[in-house]
Amino acid sequence: MADKDYYQILGVSKNASDAEIKKAYRKLALEHHPDRNKGDKTSEEKFKEVTKAYEVLSDPQKKQAYDQFGHAAFEGASAGGFGGPGQGPFGGQQSGQYGPFTYTYTTGGNAGGFDFGGFSDPFEIFEQFFGGASPFGRAQRRPVYSLQIDFIEAVKGVTKRISVEGKTQTVKIPAGVDNGSRVRFGTYDVLIEVRPHPRFKREGYDVVTEEEISFAQAALGTQIEVETVEENVNLRIPPGTQPNTVIRLREKGIRHVRGSGRGDHYVQIKVVVPKGLSSRQKELLREFDSAKKHGWF
Repeated sequence: MADKDYYQILGVSKNASDAEIKKAYRKLALEHHPDRNKGDKTSEEKFKEVTKAYEVLSDPQKKQAYDQFGHAAFEGASAGGFGGPGQGPFGGQQSGQYGPFTYTYTTGGNAGGFDFGGFSDPFEIFEQFFGGASPFGRAQRRPVYSLQIDFIEAVKGVTKRISVEGKTQTVKIPAGVDNGSRVRFGTYDVLIEVRPHPRFKREGYDVVTEEEISFAQAALGTQIEVETVEENVNLRIPPGTQPNTVIRLREKGIRHVRGSGRGDHYVQIKVVVPKGLSSRQKELLREFDSAKKHGWF
């Protein structure tokens, strides 16, 4: 079965359009679905064949790899990103019960973008047979609305008023959300887009900033004030601090969305090399540099 040509399985030519491939899959999937052919092992195997063939031929990247390398493109780790070792393009399975009917659905590394032959989700095929709702279709078809917020609003949480289907509603965004976070409200979801901050860089729940100090401050040590997402804190710079040294401020990062605790704040030290020195300053630096023979390093 694994060596059968995917085009032949769907009964289409290699020049078939996306619409023709989709139409062929829908017809064969409905014809050979196991719940429509109870106990018929042949139909069950045929259903697996057509589903596997369609997942490859409906994806432009996978189709191109298949046209060039054939089945070898999806064997083990040589799949070039189409799943892990031994998986090919099909990374895992979900199984369950829908009334008196069972189902098994195979997913892979690109399953999120897989077009199931015109069905809005892989289980919508049940509606073609039994007139019932898809086991997972309703959850997947929840309306999604985008909401853009500032970096600090994402860190501390914020309440926003938005318009949904012509109605103004209030949504509370919890502290700690990140860009791409999805928050559920009633019958819809809100996808969070976080505008970047000019100073703070986020790494998970940690925050990274850069602080500039002079050569003298790095050599002699100093104390500087550092802005964190919650408050300003005093940071001691020890004598002899080298460029790009990273100092950790424990639990001064972003609050966890769920549970207690928060991330850390990391300060990367940048030592600024002075420009436009006066004659006296240059003289002092030359004197300083000549002292290295005495082992001040």
